[in-house]
Formats: sequence, structure tokens, C-alpha cells
Amino acid sequence: MRAVTWQKPGDVSVEDVPDPVLQAPGDAIVRITSTAICGSDLHLYEVLGPYMTAGDVLGHEAMGIVEEVGPGVTRVRPGDRVVVPFTISCGECWMCTRGLQSQCETTQVTDQGSGAALFGFSKLYGQIPGGQAEYLRVPHADYGLITVGADLPDERYLFLSDILPTAWQGVMYADVPEGGTLAVLGLGPLGQFAARIGVHRGYRVFAIDPVPERRDMAARHGVEVFDEGPEGIEAIKDATAGRGPDAVVDAVGMEAHGSPIARTAHQIMGHLPKAAGRKAMETVGVDRLAALHTSIDLVRRGGTVSLSGVYGGTASPMPLLSMFDKQIQFRMGQCNVRSWTEDLLPLVEDAADPLGVTDLVTHRLPLEEASAAYALFQKKHDGCIKVVLDPGHR
Repeated sequence: MRAVTWQKPGDVSVEDVPDPVLQAPGDAIVRITSTAICGSDLHLYEVLGPYMTAGDVLGHEAMGIVEEVGPGVTRVRPGDRVVVPFTISCGECWMCTRGLQSQCETTQVTDQGSGAALFGFSKLYGQIPGGQAEYLRVPHADYGLITVGADLPDERYLFLSDILPTAWQGVMYADVPEGGTLAVLGLGPLGQFAARIGVHRGYRVFAIDPVPERRDMAARHGVEVFDEGPEGIEAIKDATAGRGPDAVVDAVGMEAHGSPIARTAHQIMGHLPKAAGRKAMETVGVDRLAALHTSIDLVRRGGTVSLSGVYGGTASPMPLLSMFDKQIQFRMGQCNVRSWTEDLLPLVEDAADPLGVTDLVTHRLPLEEASAAYALFQKKHDGCIKVVLDPGHR
């Protein structure tokens, strides 16, 4: 089959790789009909090279049709249309039964000290082949796969794989009081959904992003948008009686602008020999923290900062004096996708499209054009906000 493979930092290519096969009784093989590029894929593209191996199959936002199932699979059948959550979880362990599927004890990557295995996401999370491919093997298919209807287009459902439940969890973790205020930093795909979810839940939502097309998209959904910089911060504080919003969702993470030293460090570590690069990430790794520090400065005293953007540094400096003095609550973590499925399915199937899932994709390209698509998404050229790849089976 054809699949998007990581080759080296800043270089992905579409190659012939072996077709996936059933390896355990609970496996299923899914023929992929749509697969997206996520902001987290850019971490692999540039930053996390020391944890990647040339030929790794990328992608963790995918959906398609079940082609084959193992003898232990009883809930899904060949022909079912399904969404594949990016976290691989069993549904039966202590963590899963407490709604912490991203910490699944059955699939935890213990040799790396990491939580549940993820599709297409480096040695840190199990090095499981991902969904930017024609076919995908899905372990624990009975629990993991989300069965959906046959009538609506893929784009109604595709984002249930990651960014929609991740945004939902980020807003839930933000603990905004009824009728309260929420600021979202970053209006990439994750931030778009976080802001819209806030509006849907009746909050006054502000958002900051340097890209005009992203601000325009969010404004269409009732979000009050501001350019990056001190003027936007002051405007949000003025609109909240000088206190700042009740909560801030950081939807940027380690890709933040305004952190040139950390960016340079990322580039250096990404090109080091594997062992040296991993050691550097694990001992002196720092993130680009501009968005996180802005969140801490912006949120009101006694408010909540919810981290939905991914961070990976182990030595990132934090302003503990300000955090303690302002009595800030922090929530964060990989999304527990299956905890939110029942909340989100009715919303994506609603004819009114309350979360605007049909107003996100700006580029749909053949799988074969993945290399150009990654570069387009990373550089935000041509108004690119969200890319979906079409495997276009041969």
C-alpha cells in the first residue's frame, strides 16, 4: 500500500510499505477514506526527529471502512464505517474504566515512561504505524473504533479522531463558570474548535492569533478575535473589568512564535544523532513557551489555564512565582477520546452543524501530495488551516 513516511526532519514522502495484517484477535483492518494532517504531526516533522526512524508511517486522524476483523472482535464488522481515535486503549483496565483512556494500562509505552500508545507518533508512544495510508491496523477495535452513519460526508466525522474531542476536553478542563469568559490562544484547527465549543456553551470567547485567515474563520463563529501582541491582551483585559478571562485554553503548545532561542534549540536537537538527540530532549529539552507564558499573564487570579497544545520539554522554565501568586489552576494531558464520544456525536450529526465541522478544511489533497501538504500546513501558505488527504485507493 501507499503511505506517508517520515524520512528526516522536514522531509516526508509517500512510499510503498507492506499492507497491515491482523496480529491479535482484537485487531481490525480499516480501509482509510480520509486522513488529516494535525498540528502534532508537525512536532514529528521538525522537533522530535531523535525519536523517529526513517520509514515510520505517520498520521493519527483517520476514518474509513472496516475491511477485516480478528476472531475476538464482536462489535464491529466488515463494511462498518468508522472513525479511529488517535489513542489506542483497551476499555477494560483501571485507567480506561475511570475515563483516562490516554493512560491505558494495557497499551502504555512503559519502556519510554509514556502513556497509552498512539497511532503514527514516534518511539515515545509505541511507534505504531499511522493512518496517513491506504490501510490501518487498529488494535482493540471493539472498544477503540467509533461506528458512524453512512449518509453524511467524512468531514462531519473525521475530527472525532482527535482535534474535536481534544478541544472539547480542553474547554471542559478550563472549568469556565456559567456565562463566563474564555480566551483561546492559537486559532489553528484545535483552537478553532476550542473557541467554537466555548461559544456553543454560552461563554464570551476571545481568541488571539497572528494569521488573518484564522481570525476571520473564528469570527464567523461568534468569537472575538485579536492579532498577536500587547494590544490584543489589553483589549481582552479591558473587556473583563481588568481581571482577565476566567480561563485560557493554550491551543498552541511547543509551536509557539516568539521563542527564537527555544526554536533554535529544537532545530539543533532535531538534527543530532539519535541517541544524543534523545538525551538532550530528556534532560535539557525546552519548549517554545511564549503562548504558555501569555496564558499565565492573561488569565484572571484564581482562574484556570488549560493546555491543549502539546508540550514536550523536560527543562522548560516556568514562572512559579506568578503562578503561585495568582492562584492559577492548571489542567492538561492527552485527550481521553472515548470519554467524549457520546457528547460529540449528536453535535457533528446535527443538521445545524453547531460546531462548524464543515467550516474547517481549507485544502483537500491526494495522499500522493503529502510532502507538499506538510510544507503548506507548516508554513501556513495559501490560507492553509486544515489539510485532509484522500488515499484514493488504486
